[in-house]
Amino acid sequence: MYIFLFMNSIIQFLIAPYRTAETGMILLEMAAALLGIASVWFSRKENILVFPSGIISTGIYVYLLNIYELRGDMVINAYFFVMSIYGWYNWSRKTDEKTARIKISRTNLKEKLIGFIIFIAGLVFVYYAYKIFGTDITYITYTDSFTTAVFFVAMWYMALKKIENWTLWIAGNLVSVPLYLVKGLGFTAIQYSVFLVLAISGYLEWRRRLKKQQASL
Repeated sequence: MYIFLFMNSIIQFLIAPYRTAETGMILLEMAAALLGIASVWFSRKENILVFPSGIISTGIYVYLLNIYELRGDMVINAYFFVMSIYGWYNWSRKTDEKTARIKISRTNLKEKLIGFIIFIAGLVFVYYAYKIFGTDITYITYTDSFTTAVFFVAMWYMALKKIENWTLWIAGNLVSVPLYLVKGLGFTAIQYSVFLVLAISGYLEWRRRLKKQQASL
């Protein structure tokens, strides 16, 4: 009985923000969430379809988040959109005459430093984006800035096919799930919960593939 009441409370909490929302907007969010999940699944499989599915998903989110005035989230999805185009190119290009694509690898010192610079730049950029759009600065915006900066680095590492992208996705998703619940975007919170599971699975899969690559050298 208590479990039923608890589950019912969670369901009511998730659907409450959608009671007054337009059907079209709800369907768009659901489509973007499903495409986002598909994109992460393709990434786990090292499948280049990660990028076209990600481009469509992030394009929809940029539109939705602009309407909802969630500027930090809008900025990160716009960045994902651009980086997906770059990643699509980078995963497709030939690195030499014998290799048709880049391989999974770990970051070197230079890439770690660049990642740190991207993280700091992401924090500053999102903070001032909120200021420019006149958004009140609260604990939510600070948390949003942090996750955005983490995801900025994760997306860049993914475009370079660096295994560290998964550890950053895991960290960011852990924070994003409760953050989106507070924002009232239940479907997106569910999406990030699935992202978290896929990120853990993706890390384990890429680590296995990396060990196999190293063993074959």
